[in-house]
Amino acid sequence: MNGRAADGDGELLDRVFLTRVIEPGDEAGGRWVREYGAAEVARRLRGADGAAALPGVSPRRWSGLRARARRAEPERDLAVAGDAGVRFVPPGAGEWPGQLDDLGDARPLGLWVRGRPSLRTWALRSVAVVGARACTEYGAHMAVTLAAGLAERGWVVVSGGAYGVDGAAHRGALGAGGATVAVLACGLDRPYPRGHLRLIDRIAEQGLVIGELPPGDHPTPSRFVLRNRVIAALTRGTVVVEAAYRSGSLVTARAARRLGRHVMGVPGPATSGLSGGVHELLRQDAVLVTDAAEVAELVGDMGELAPDRRGPVLPRDLLEPGARRVLAALPGRGGAAVSRIACGAATTEDDVIARLYELRALGYVERHGDDWKLTRQAMISVRGDGGPC
Repeated sequence: MNGRAADGDGELLDRVFLTRVIEPGDEAGGRWVREYGAAEVARRLRGADGAAALPGVSPRRWSGLRARARRAEPERDLAVAGDAGVRFVPPGAGEWPGQLDDLGDARPLGLWVRGRPSLRTWALRSVAVVGARACTEYGAHMAVTLAAGLAERGWVVVSGGAYGVDGAAHRGALGAGGATVAVLACGLDRPYPRGHLRLIDRIAEQGLVIGELPPGDHPTPSRFVLRNRVIAALTRGTVVVEAAYRSGSLVTARAARRLGRHVMGVPGPATSGLSGGVHELLRQDAVLVTDAAEVAELVGDMGELAPDRRGPVLPRDLLEPGARRVLAALPGRGGAAVSRIACGAATTEDDVIARLYELRALGYVERHGDDWKLTRQAMISVRGDGGPC
């Protein structure tokens, strides 16, 4: 919803009010809303006559929540959001992504959304691509390539809008003309990081920017961490490109695992500290992926298969099995008699002679008196194979 709330939008106004008072991911607050309803929780926080404190809260915390409540102006927040092209989507609305309900009492009280597409529709086919802020060139390359490949396959790429892997993932999807969603840990009218203002504006034009915090709210370390649960819940799976052992990206991966989503990791050099966290995920139960096709095979529908991985087809691979055995029985250096070759190939001398003339016609062997030897063309592919009995 943009602009001011209309008459009868009390539930929406109460939830907007609560986003100003209760921190994202606060399970106690989520439990209050589930048990008493948003209207009753808002009434008690506003200090209505006879309103008792909500259960399970200390006097000090209740005083802090009441202080926040006195400063909350939901109508103003909606107006400021509307001026910035931002709408508020509460649980149960047509645009609400049902998979966020998997968070239980940690479910967002509502989401602020900037951009034209429907968040619910986009979230149905989405993948998170996250990783280190101070990523390497390799990490940035892999994030861009993965995101572009996923976008080309019709997947929505979700990330956190941060520097490093997040920004590379968003740019990869945008560059491929695809869809991307940035989940921020601040008010959408003041996006962070400031150095990504143009990128976030571009995401809003081509995709969606979403967050739990009302207009003007700033990011904090805890809000970044709690934001990651939304990324994990919103998507079918999370790909971690680069992450050190204490990376916030691992929080997203762990949340995805708890929620029953797919967890994937892109391997890096064993000597790279920025890949240490990814490798630890892979040692546990994450799936190793190297490109978008492998990601789509894991999170996609039946039939979205990655191509078989195999080396190049060599000319000798096209030979009949009997001819390959005879070719392998020739020594890497020098020549060999037919009897010796037959022993190495475990066949008869007559069969060997027939195969040798076939191989000579193809340029693999040549005859020197009674002996046969590999040509220079064949030595590269069969050197070291075979040998005497």
